[in-house]
Amino acid sequence: MQDTVRTITALRGHVFQFSGDPFCDNPAEALTDWSDGLVVTENGRITAVGDAAELIKALPSDAVVHDHSGKFILPGFVDCHVHYPQTEVIASYGAQLIEWLNTYTFPAEAKFGDIDYARRAADVYLQQSFSNGITSASVYCTIHPESVDALFEQAARYNMRIAAGKVMMDRNAPENLRDTAQTGYDQSKALLEKWHGQGRALYSITPRFAPTSTPEQMEATGALWKEHPEALLQTHTSENRQELEWVGELYPEHPDYVGVYEHFGLLGKGCVLGHGIYLNDREKALIHETGTSIAHCPTSNTFIGSGLFDVRGSHFTHDPITVGLATDVGGGSSFSMLTTMRTAYEVAQLQGYSLHPVQAYYLATVGSAKALYQENRIGNIKVGMEADFAIIDPLSTPLIRHRMAYANNVIEQLFIQMILGDDRAIAATYVDGKRVYSQAG
Repeated sequence: MQDTVRTITALRGHVFQFSGDPFCDNPAEALTDWSDGLVVTENGRITAVGDAAELIKALPSDAVVHDHSGKFILPGFVDCHVHYPQTEVIASYGAQLIEWLNTYTFPAEAKFGDIDYARRAADVYLQQSFSNGITSASVYCTIHPESVDALFEQAARYNMRIAAGKVMMDRNAPENLRDTAQTGYDQSKALLEKWHGQGRALYSITPRFAPTSTPEQMEATGALWKEHPEALLQTHTSENRQELEWVGELYPEHPDYVGVYEHFGLLGKGCVLGHGIYLNDREKALIHETGTSIAHCPTSNTFIGSGLFDVRGSHFTHDPITVGLATDVGGGSSFSMLTTMRTAYEVAQLQGYSLHPVQAYYLATVGSAKALYQENRIGNIKVGMEADFAIIDPLSTPLIRHRMAYANNVIEQLFIQMILGDDRAIAATYVDGKRVYSQAG
């Protein structure tokens, strides 16, 4: 007789749950924590969360308890905008957006028609994500269907909640990286029908950005999303001033950059626009009205010299915008969501706003989940949600240990982690209730 497979597991440690929205509520009151907490999971779902002394009594005798006492148990980080094929060009010197694409990005992406190469790159990307506590992401592939298959295949090994799509790009790119309006539509549709809803996979229709798509391709993209409204959609907007001028030259008949997407039916719930630094008032109102989201990419915006996103203005207005946090690797300079939060804090400081630590962690979890319209599945530690967790060692380096000795409360402890922490702070990562990374090996 075979042994019964154990499906009930529990994680014990300092558990954090978002019980409110820190941009609407008092930030300190939007976070609930249990210093000795327990999260119980069964078949990849959270079934209980609360005080360990109480919940542990109800565990069946065959439940497996992972003891992370002294460590922080947080929702797995959600990276709502990232380019996995660009991992090999992270930390490339001396270029802003358009030059950066031509010099570094396009040559790297040209390699991804080779499925074996793409699989190796996808594995590197996923391992880097897991070692930084990232458990879900919205990912740009390349124009090659092989690049999409490779990523979804690798993510399926972990039953990871991941959104991804084939880049659609039929002009203003090297010939070996261009599709056509028709092939972009056909290939994207075939990939969507193959992958969307398989396990935890989500398909995201992915026109790169307006300058690299003809009006014909934009029209085909809008038609595809209208046919498959269950899918997500991702693209870029208003990242760079030169880019804005270029869009104006290519699409002079439209009032602004976001207006191009509006015209072709590419705004709405499930659409994530990357960057959004230079939005005018009309665009902001339109994004709010349509339920479109923005991916805030602070390390990329500063590294490539694009500009400073206004996180305060996006939230504290009559027309607030849903904002998530993103690494944007390889334009971004780090896979670490802690580093990304730190840069978001610094960017806000430069604009006269001190981003509260609870707000920063919210952007990296619930905020990004909301941007993807997945907040009922991922981004928080609540009963019924999917069991994805990042375990932070709050004493990961000598400097952090020294600084933590003088912390006055748990909010300050979280702030210390996001300012001084990096991948060394990630003790373990769980996806679908199973450990996929452990710093201990």
